[in-house]
Amino acid sequence: MNLQAVKVIYKYEMLRTWHTLFQSIASPVISTALYFIVFGSAIGSRIQSVDGVSYGLFIVPGLVMLSVLTQSVSNASFGIFFPKFSGTVYEVMSAPISFFEILLGYVGAAATKSLIIGSIILITASFFVELRVDHPVWMALFLVLTCISFSLLGFIIGLWANNFEKLQVVPLLIITPLVFLGGTFYSVSMLPPLWQTITLLNPVLYLVSGFRWSFFGVSDVNVGISLGFILLFLGICSSVVWWMFKTGYRLKQ
Repeated sequence: MNLQAVKVIYKYEMLRTWHTLFQSIASPVISTALYFIVFGSAIGSRIQSVDGVSYGLFIVPGLVMLSVLTQSVSNASFGIFFPKFSGTVYEVMSAPISFFEILLGYVGAAATKSLIIGSIILITASFFVELRVDHPVWMALFLVLTCISFSLLGFIIGLWANNFEKLQVVPLLIITPLVFLGGTFYSVSMLPPLWQTITLLNPVLYLVSGFRWSFFGVSDVNVGISLGFILLFLGICSSVVWWMFKTGYRLKQ
C-alpha cells in the first residue's frame, strides 16, 4: 500500500479544516449549545423524563448524531468535489495510487473530522447535563461506524454532483429532515400509532436509537437491528464507491 500518498491526501484534507476552523468546528458546537438552551432548558423544563431519563440528557445522543451525520456528508462530499471542480482530481487519478488508497485518504480525513466534532459536542453537553454512558465501547463503535459510513455517502455525493447546487441537495433535502424525524428530540413511543409505524421506515431512527442505547440502555428498536443496519449501509456505500471508481462514473466525463 502507498502509505505516503494516503498520508499526503489525509494531511491536506485535515489542514483544510484548520484553515476554516470557525466554520468546521466552532459553528456546530455553537449550534449544539443553542439546541441545549432551547430544547433542553425551555422545553425540557416542561417534560419530566423520557424512558426514565431527563429530557436534557435524553437529547444528547440525538444531537451528537445530528452533527456527525451532517458533518460527515458535508466534509467528504466537498473534499472530493473541489478537486473535480478545479480539475486537480486528474492529477490524483493519474498518480500511482489505487482507488482504495484515494478513498482511505479522503474518507479517513472526513471521518476523523466528524469524530473530533462528535467528541467536542459530548464535552459541550457535559456543561449542560451530567453526562452518562452505560456502554462506552458500544458508543465508540456506533460513532466510528456512523462517521465512516456517512463519509462514504458524502464521497458518493461529491463524485455524483457536477455543480454546487447538487452538492447541497441531498444533505439539505434528505439527510437533515431524516435526522430531525429520526428520534433526535423524542422517543418513538411518544408518537401516535400511525406515526410510530411511519417513523420505523426512517433509516436514521436505527442509528439514533442504537447510539442512545449505548448511553442509557434504552432504545426504540433492538440494538442488534441498529448495528446490522449500519453495517448493511456501510457495505452498500462501499460497493457503490467501488463501482464508481471501476466504471469512472463522473470521473472520466
